[in-house]
Amino acid sequence: MGGGASTKKNTATAPPKEEKKSVSKITAVFARQIFDSRGNPTVEVDVTTTDGVFRAAVPSGASTGVYEALELRDKGTDYMGKGVSKAVKNVNDIIGPALIGKNPVEQRAIDDFMVKELDGTTNEYGFPKKKLGANAILGVSLAVCRAGAAAKGKPLYKHIADLSGNKKVQLPVPSFNIINGGSHAGNQLAMQEFMILPVEAKNFTEAMKIGSEVYHHLKKVIKKKYGQDAANVGDEGGFAPPINDNQEAIDLILNAIEAAGHTGKVKIGMDVAASEFYTKDKMYDLNFKTQPNDGSKKIDSDALAELYMSFCDKCPMVTIEDPFDQDDWKAWQKFTEMAAKKNVQIVGDDLTVTNTTIVKKAIESKACNALLLKVNQIGTVTESIDAVKMAKDAGWGVMASHRSGETEDTFIADLAVGLSTGQIKTGAPCRSERLAKYNQLLRIEEDLGMDAVYAGKNFRFIAI
Repeated sequence: MGGGASTKKNTATAPPKEEKKSVSKITAVFARQIFDSRGNPTVEVDVTTTDGVFRAAVPSGASTGVYEALELRDKGTDYMGKGVSKAVKNVNDIIGPALIGKNPVEQRAIDDFMVKELDGTTNEYGFPKKKLGANAILGVSLAVCRAGAAAKGKPLYKHIADLSGNKKVQLPVPSFNIINGGSHAGNQLAMQEFMILPVEAKNFTEAMKIGSEVYHHLKKVIKKKYGQDAANVGDEGGFAPPINDNQEAIDLILNAIEAAGHTGKVKIGMDVAASEFYTKDKMYDLNFKTQPNDGSKKIDSDALAELYMSFCDKCPMVTIEDPFDQDDWKAWQKFTEMAAKKNVQIVGDDLTVTNTTIVKKAIESKACNALLLKVNQIGTVTESIDAVKMAKDAGWGVMASHRSGETEDTFIADLAVGLSTGQIKTGAPCRSERLAKYNQLLRIEEDLGMDAVYAGKNFRFIAI
């Protein structure tokens, strides 16, 4: 045989054949009525794309701000007027068909299309979603976001970080609501939530350990003082003991922290939901759950502010949410300045309703210094991101939040990490619809591995 060159094909340096991934497209959108944690109907949406099926469910609040986007209910007699068949029909008949063929990665374009073209309603605050319902639009927006993450082959929290331009994700400090009052519980306690924040934990896993241990010690403290029946829980998993003194609720929590051996690691927070007990004569009725009453516990905004300051003097308070009615702007401004001397965060929820128009007003008037982020207050992922970015640009803190009527959906856990909110409240370490979010945060921390960063003491000041 001759000594010619080998005819064997050399494949060692041949470049691999690239397969161009096809662009993901929405192929179907379907909504149904399901039930939330209070047994009320809510909207669930399935968005089908060329990558699979992606599902989201919509929460619902009990204490709601009057400026929130419209939650469309059927009214009438079925489900006590709380049915959502109209919202479901709007998804199936109007929104869904209009989204076929669209790329789910294009979150802002899809959200804008639903809000500005398919719904099209406007008012002085922006887009109230009065035609289709914020609950219809939000279900689609959340499911589309999940589909967009899958299309990019990324975890949801990383996709949300991309959408917001956030370069560094962080695990939030959990704000556990462990004593319930207000509209969330059947006791006489006027103020709605008493919370603990494990800011000194090393990581989110330890924060959960601290939260769980304090919660169970609190149960023991309550049982011993008030009896077995007093350990019943409210809508968000916190205990609802038979008390009407707000300071007593704080004292119970301090006793539980000490009993659990976590003194110094845990701070205190409150959601007052003061709009719930603001009266027509512009007073605050701390006995509003007893009707009629003699009005002896009505106080003005100055007296209420002094009551809050007394709480701050007696415990390691770091955050107070909705201390006044959503229209009592002067009281907000005055108290935010007072609380700054104690380094206490003042959070706008009913005041700001995740709406950039109102957030801008609150920033300019210095009415508060933190945003409560509730996606169903505004109705889309994009508008929620815009509110967070505006708040952070102003140096505000941001706390991602559930609603009292929740589902097993875990979207807000990924949202809190993707936007590096630094804080999240999603109830007590009790009730599966609450723990679903906390458990998702544990998975995210595991997924991040050595890159996982816990916000800790810096929870208020995380840039995006």
